[in-house]
Amino acid sequence: MSKKHEKPIAQNRKASHDYFIEETYEAGIVLKGTEIKSIRAGRVSLKDAHVRIINGEAQIINMHIATYEQGNRFNHEPTRSRKLLLHRNEIDKLFGLIQQKGYAIVPLRLYIKNGFAKILIGLGKGKKQYDKREDLKQKQMKRDIDRAMKEMDR
Repeated sequence: MSKKHEKPIAQNRKASHDYFIEETYEAGIVLKGTEIKSIRAGRVSLKDAHVRIINGEAQIINMHIATYEQGNRFNHEPTRSRKLLLHRNEIDKLFGLIQQKGYAIVPLRLYIKNGFAKILIGLGKGKKQYDKREDLKQKQMKRDIDRAMKEMDR
């Protein structure tokens, strides 16, 4: 059985900028019929989304799934909270870790795997402003080195 990740439908690019991602988990999402159609059409955003554990259940809040054009009265609320499907021991572990100061559960990537919508969530520790500046410096240096190497090859 080979593990292959499908092409991501939506990515949260700000997550790696704002957090040090320490662990990742793959979770299923409980969706309505028109939501999965909008996801397959690529009309989803993880920009302001975050994960909370409410009453022992992991829920993704503020994930925007656009309404489906042909959905008429069966359409869904675009930013409703949706239940995530995780094992009990994973939820308990995450709940214990986010009680510590500075930790949050952030959605990283949404994709379709074997016909089901999956979301990759990460346990992140918030970055300070100087950490973000340091990351930008490292990225710029790597870009400069790659550009110099490319010019040397010519």
